Amino acid sequence: MKLIINKKEYNVPDSYGEKRLTDYIRDELDLTGAKNACQMNACGACAVLLNNEVIKICHVLVKDAEGKEILTIEGMENPDGTLHQLQQAFVDAGAIQCGFCTPGMVLTAHAFLMKNPKPTREQIRKALQGNLCRCTGYQQIIDAVEMASEYYRKN
Repeated sequence: MKLIINKKEYNVPDSYGEKRLTDYIRDELDLTGAKNACQMNACGACAVLLNNEVIKICHVLVKDAEGKEILTIEGMENPDGTLHQLQQAFVDAGAIQCGFCTPGMVLTAHAFLMKNPKPTREQIRKALQGNLCRCTGYQQIIDAVEMASEYYRKN
């Protein structure tokens, strides 16, 4: 079975097919951005992009992702290894505190901004409603997404 994660192809033994995708990505590939948090498909800490759509992978099996393109937070960096403009906006806006929710927030915002590069603050709030944050109060996160939207409008 083949998985494409962050533009790299992985040959996965069939014996991993019934394993949760979060466990495979974290334990076998050491990509620890996606978190095993609520395990109820509710908090968004395990969010990744699957064919450019946000998906919470705490209940997705490895076999269900076969042949699909997966983007984790580790795959967001620029080719030169620097932070993606959206990630940098989170830093600049003070939208990262404990950082636990940040990968899912960034990936959710990325998918949203690819479809809507000129959102209102209310649209941003609605787009992020499936991702929970206990630290920031969300205003800085919304500020960060709003700041980064200029980059998406230009690209």
